Amino acid sequence: MIRTLLAAVAALSLSGCAGLGDSPGRRSPLKIASWNLEHLAAANGQGCRPRTEADYASLRRHVAALDADVIAFQEVQDRAAAERVFDPARYTVVMSMRPPSGRGGACRGQPDLAIQHQAVGFAVRKGLRWRRHADVTALGLGDPDLRWGVDLTIDHARPIRLLAVHLKSGCPSGRSAEDPDCPILFAQASALGDWTDERARKDEAFMVLGDWNRRISQPGDAFLAAVDDGQPAKARLTIAAGDRSATCDPRYTAFIDHIVAGADAAVRLRPGSFEEYVYGGGEDEAPSDHCPVSVRVSG
Repeated sequence: MIRTLLAAVAALSLSGCAGLGDSPGRRSPLKIASWNLEHLAAANGQGCRPRTEADYASLRRHVAALDADVIAFQEVQDRAAAERVFDPARYTVVMSMRPPSGRGGACRGQPDLAIQHQAVGFAVRKGLRWRRHADVTALGLGDPDLRWGVDLTIDHARPIRLLAVHLKSGCPSGRSAEDPDCPILFAQASALGDWTDERARKDEAFMVLGDWNRRISQPGDAFLAAVDDGQPAKARLTIAAGDRSATCDPRYTAFIDHIVAGADAAVRLRPGSFEEYVYGGGEDEAPSDHCPVSVRVSG
């Protein structure tokens, strides 16, 4: 069944059918964002971040204020959950096709609540033309609990290919062989590097965005070096945040949510356009434990 679904997605990509009912939309620039929505469930009171109707309404207000053309999202149970936040009249939701593993278990510190499926996806503003490619299943490493990448091309004035990711947690810096999470994350680096290298060889402008669960902007980060070996030249990666510090949570000054551009996309980043959307108010009032990040890209 999974192979059948993936074949269908690949066929859509090759035929160029996905999203082609949309009109060309705004030509320049595009605002592209990433947002981890922290255990977003489809139903009230479910998941490790149980929410009320007022909480979903608050998330919708933040989506409107963010006002992005394309949003890569993480930790979303399913399409129904995503569409409670991203208005279907305004956005088309594109979800990872990774099936639920069924091994969620109880939430940490909340034994009466169950972990929901965590999926990666995109919300694409209506009016933009786009094509879907097969999910990057290699990021799952054959483990049903690891997230796949979702791969789209936005057919703007100049196409740009986007990969939404949510990488393995637990290895935010360093590379300890004694840490069971680091070997898994670094195995994902190989799969991610293969994808970026292929885009560069095909002269495609590309960006990788999402929750990397890694402080890749730290000098000499080993994970970034494993992904970006400098070959081919157009696969060289630029971190859109530059040397900016994160301000979403005062306990953490280094970003783990990143927008990273290959060489052809990097020259299209609008200077100074990187933004971290901060909610305001106290930690208890924040609608997610991650803040959205965004950048503007010339068409």
